[in-house]
Amino acid sequence: MGTRNAAPSARPAGQPDPAAHPHAGGGERGTGERGTAPSPARREHLRPAAPHPAPPRAAEQPRPAGAEPPPPAGRARLEAGPLEERLEAAWLGRAVGCLLGKPVEKLSLEGIRALARAAGNWPLNDWFSERGVPPHVLAAHPWNRRSAPTSLAENIDGMPEDDDLNYPLLGLLLLQRHGKGFTTADVARLWLDELPAGRTFTAERIAYRNLLLGLEPPVTATHHNPFREWIGALIRADVHGWTNPGDPAAAAAQAYRDAALTHTGNGVYAALFVAAATATAATGRSDVHTALRTGLAHVPPRSRLAEAVRFGIRAARTEPEDFDLVVDRLHARYGHYHWVHAVPNTALIAAALTHADGDFTHSVCRAVSGGWDTDSNGATAGALAGLLAGSPEALPHRWTAPLKNRLATTVPGFDGIGFDALAHLTAQEAARS
Repeated sequence: MGTRNAAPSARPAGQPDPAAHPHAGGGERGTGERGTAPSPARREHLRPAAPHPAPPRAAEQPRPAGAEPPPPAGRARLEAGPLEERLEAAWLGRAVGCLLGKPVEKLSLEGIRALARAAGNWPLNDWFSERGVPPHVLAAHPWNRRSAPTSLAENIDGMPEDDDLNYPLLGLLLLQRHGKGFTTADVARLWLDELPAGRTFTAERIAYRNLLLGLEPPVTATHHNPFREWIGALIRADVHGWTNPGDPAAAAAQAYRDAALTHTGNGVYAALFVAAATATAATGRSDVHTALRTGLAHVPPRSRLAEAVRFGIRAARTEPEDFDLVVDRLHARYGHYHWVHAVPNTALIAAALTHADGDFTHSVCRAVSGGWDTDSNGATAGALAGLLAGSPEALPHRWTAPLKNRLATTVPGFDGIGFDALAHLTAQEAARS
């Protein structure tokens, strides 16, 4: 195995600085071995030693008519205990939603509905299971080959590895090492040091290759990268919201500097939307609709991403009784996109969260039942709904118990870590100025 190239420290001449332009710009899976919970000494090793300077603020976006203003940055200083509880619920919610969507990832909407109906689980309200599903249904709609052994109800034993959890771990590691003022080059360097190339996919894999070729951000996002508007940057955005409670502009600025390594345009805008919405929900003083409005206020209003989010929210409000009708409308309008593209998936996340009106089970089940990138959508919806629930105890035990407070990953230093430990580490980064 050869030595990896070091990430560049400066951008090419003539290229824009990603940190200065937060709105510029144009399926990913993994498996891993399970581990045991880290010792107290190991958790101590993961903790940061000293604070870092704060990042530059992102430019504020105009708020839509009728939207409530986001809380000012000074109101983000919350009591550590309650914030840790919200963050643990967010980490758990992200894992639950991801795990729920894993066995049906890449399946058609027809296949998802057929499998759940055959098990008596439609509208979706519980883990997917093979029990009671007729062989001809299984033959017509086979589970995701890699995920079924660890994500069907009868097989779950802790949270298996997935890139939808790996990237938040990397985001946490990024903040521990560089603070909130990290640069896109810092993200690149961290990836080359700590992210196995085999755990990258689509836009992330292309950007990784471009780094190895000697290219620097933001060219890494554009050079021979046909996936740069897909969902990868969105799944990295939660940690930036978690660590900036009450400051959606700062969360969006961090998400931009992260996303600029791999994505442009609507791929970046999806990350801004999730980061700002998450920062708003993280205060514990917001409902889901205010969080979504704030997220949308940080997206260029004439972008395709903003239009899709608005459409998803409207569709959910138009069909309050039957989410299947909402999904059918979304697929009719956005079904021409690739199933991993940011536009349809972000529209579905917004629709699911709106329709669920803050309920955790409905949020994750609606997000997954809508198809497309099922595990990523379930993860993002579950994280936001977990924040809104406010504590691990507020999440139904049937969702959290199978996780056994154990997360498998190949991100160094985190394999086998508990969600309570992750919440503690994340709260530490949120408290840093």
